[in-house]
Amino acid sequence: MSPAVFSHGDLRLYLLSLLAESPQHGYGIIQSLTDRTGGTYTPSAGTIYPRLAKLEEDGLVTKTVDGRTTIYAITEAGRAELAARENDLAGIEAGLTDSVRLIATEVRQSVQDAMKSLRADLAAAEKDDRTAAKIRPRTASDDSRLLSREEMHRADAIINAFRARVRTDLRTHVAKGGSLPASVVTDLESALDEAARGVTVALSSPGR
Repeated sequence: MSPAVFSHGDLRLYLLSLLAESPQHGYGIIQSLTDRTGGTYTPSAGTIYPRLAKLEEDGLVTKTVDGRTTIYAITEAGRAELAARENDLAGIEAGLTDSVRLIATEVRQSVQDAMKSLRADLAAAEKDDRTAAKIRPRTASDDSRLLSREEMHRADAIINAFRARVRTDLRTHVAKGGSLPASVVTDLESALDEAARGVTVALSSPGR
């Protein structure tokens, strides 16, 4: 999704809808937009702050400075405009949902392409090995290298499929307005670290 997903006036309305949920600082708004669009649209500060300033000028939001942090909150006038343009907001939300669905489709296609490439590589490797076998007798070492090559490709496919699945699940959940607790990310990191250590230990075991 490019920034064009928000046509003229749409981003202004969407900012109001975010602030209607809760007051936020500028970075929080940028992060919310990134999350809601599945990470495909991250506006710059130069895009967001001028619009917030215009909303404040129009009396639709207020800002409170707390030290080095500026918190923006919607006013009653802002809520009234949001209510008056409820149908427009629904259209914007539908566009964002379609975008997330497109992302998921592209990810699935990427995984399918990777698997197709893997199968082609394996077929080419087998052909090369058959050709080599005609030139010289195959040894146990040759069989071991072939098996290792096939397992390496399989490991790559497993890792790519896992990454695509988790990434799609996370982005879709957040884009639909779901929260992503830090504990979930921490658990994911811990599980991946543990899996990586397991692989390292297994590879370093005698006989490997």
